[in-house]
Amino acid sequence: MADVDVDADSRTSRSARQSSRVSEMGAGWNCQRIGAFQSLRPNRTTFTWLRPGTLWRSRNEILSQLFGDPSGEVRQRWVEAQRARGVDPDFRIVQDVGEDFSFLVLGDTGEGDASQYAVVPGLLKEGAGTAFAVIASDVIYPTGSGNEYRDKFFRPYKDYRAPIYAVPGNHDWYDGLGGFMRVFCDAPPLPERRQGSGLRGLLWKKPEKIDEAALAEAREMRSAPEQRAALPAPYWVLDLGRLLLVGIDTGIRGDIDREQGEWLRRVSADPRPKILITGKPIYVRNEYHPCEIQGGGTVDEIVRDPAHNYVAAIGGDVHNYQRFPVRVGDRVIQYVVSGGGGAFMHATHTIPRVDVGGVHEDDFKCYPLRGDSLSFYSLLYSRRLRMRWLYLTPDEGLALMSLQVGNVPPRSIAAAPDGTPPAGDATGGDIGAAPVRITARMRWAARILGGWPMPFHLPVGRVFHRWISELSDWDTPPFFKSFLHLSVSGDVLRIRCLAATGCLAQEIDPPLEDEFEISLAANPS
Repeated sequence: MADVDVDADSRTSRSARQSSRVSEMGAGWNCQRIGAFQSLRPNRTTFTWLRPGTLWRSRNEILSQLFGDPSGEVRQRWVEAQRARGVDPDFRIVQDVGEDFSFLVLGDTGEGDASQYAVVPGLLKEGAGTAFAVIASDVIYPTGSGNEYRDKFFRPYKDYRAPIYAVPGNHDWYDGLGGFMRVFCDAPPLPERRQGSGLRGLLWKKPEKIDEAALAEAREMRSAPEQRAALPAPYWVLDLGRLLLVGIDTGIRGDIDREQGEWLRRVSADPRPKILITGKPIYVRNEYHPCEIQGGGTVDEIVRDPAHNYVAAIGGDVHNYQRFPVRVGDRVIQYVVSGGGGAFMHATHTIPRVDVGGVHEDDFKCYPLRGDSLSFYSLLYSRRLRMRWLYLTPDEGLALMSLQVGNVPPRSIAAAPDGTPPAGDATGGDIGAAPVRITARMRWAARILGGWPMPFHLPVGRVFHRWISELSDWDTPPFFKSFLHLSVSGDVLRIRCLAATGCLAQEIDPPLEDEFEISLAANPS
């Protein structure tokens, strides 16, 4: 399968002018008017991970790491119950979308605050006429409760006039998948069982009892015939005629059980082109996570098998956009992270120079840009810690990160990273601005924020990604959120990453941050 990047010159000038790869305005800096998304929110409550109660409700993550993850056993019980209800034995959903069609993919949506609702206006605009949408991981934070779907699922997407499918993420599993199965599969609750003996059984969070009357009222927000959708199980295959979407359930820890593995091998044997939708990405942050299958093998072995004809694998869980075009034999498989649908932003400035899977740094794409990520976190923590010297401008952030990873700045800046003023600027940067000269102050700011290595190899970048990002949620633009628009026309699959900053200009015209094409024609080899 041949696939190519779409050259920036072929994009519409309208979208190119707004992209963060071209201007600070396109990134949402110096937002002149806040978007209309605020009017969509039912209240001004803010979701935060700083509350002890939120962390306690999410304790199953830690318990599964310490005492083992029971997700596989519980999943098998859900699957057996669904089979007893007479669902399709291969968990297949057939949708007649015609020869040419389009759909949306977004991940990690459900915080229910400004960062989620900021995505909605652009999603509705770009999603007009799409056949369906898929949420890839973590539909509801913090624990996937069925009682939180009203304001974190039904309300934000009430005006999206097509079905929405989903694969569960680890947070949906903190409720034993009870909310997910009730909403997406219309499944009754499972008989309650204690999750093991000892501390795990004692401390494990039990599923919440769902208020059925409140859920029925919430469902009315998405009750039109064209909006209705039902999943047969937490993993499924969506048959679109010329393309298959295969959704897998990776539980809490990011692996799949033996029965799901056998199902995946079976449905993957269909020779038609496929896209994998997964709750955990296979390539992320210059790391490779092939996704173990209980009993042997990995999900990525199935994806890489040329007989299975996978052209892309899209995963959520990490809250930003990343793309790794990995060459496998004589073809390229696009591994994409799409987790920017509404939750707090995981930093991208902690991603090292990319070389995983043979991917060259220049072929790797991410949003937000590393420099914008560094600049925003510097702004956030310079205010929180009252340390003005910690702040790095967007130009300084770009210069620092380009010097650190050894690439050309993705957006024109006032000077080269070594401080040499540019001879000219073909993309609209401010040539008259003062040169960006890297100083000791800037280097130390970047080190503290995880963008540059610390002395003695302290793992600040990893700690920043895993913990500090999660504790650094904010509810003011720019949000650096994103979603995917996928379209099939002829033998070409086109995938676009579109941004949501929370600024009115980007609501009216969502910035195009990445775009590429994949051929769906038969592999000539």
